[in-house]
Amino acid sequence: MTRTLEWELRLGLTEDDGTTRAEAVLDTGTARLTGHGVARCNPQDVDVPVIGDELAASRAMKDVAAQLMKAADQELETVGAGPASGPVAPPYAWSDTTA
Repeated sequence: MTRTLEWELRLGLTEDDGTTRAEAVLDTGTARLTGHGVARCNPQDVDVPVIGDELAASRAMKDVAAQLMKAADQELETVGAGPASGPVAPPYAWSDTTA
């Protein structure tokens, strides 16, 4: 089976008084997931807006990724392909601790 899909991800950033907020919206065509992220500049640090943008954006996308993984896990369980309970095996990817 071959198929091609295109999902859209919209990412909005706003910065106000040292706080950057991000909203990531993933539209799969059948579902829409919204994630949020925030980054705050420490008053003792040099204000580099691009760092706040990157942190807030990555946190918003991580939020969307967690929601997407939860939806996939629930669908796997529904079709009997996932564990009903108990520990979850580590993902086959770089974890946050090794990246």
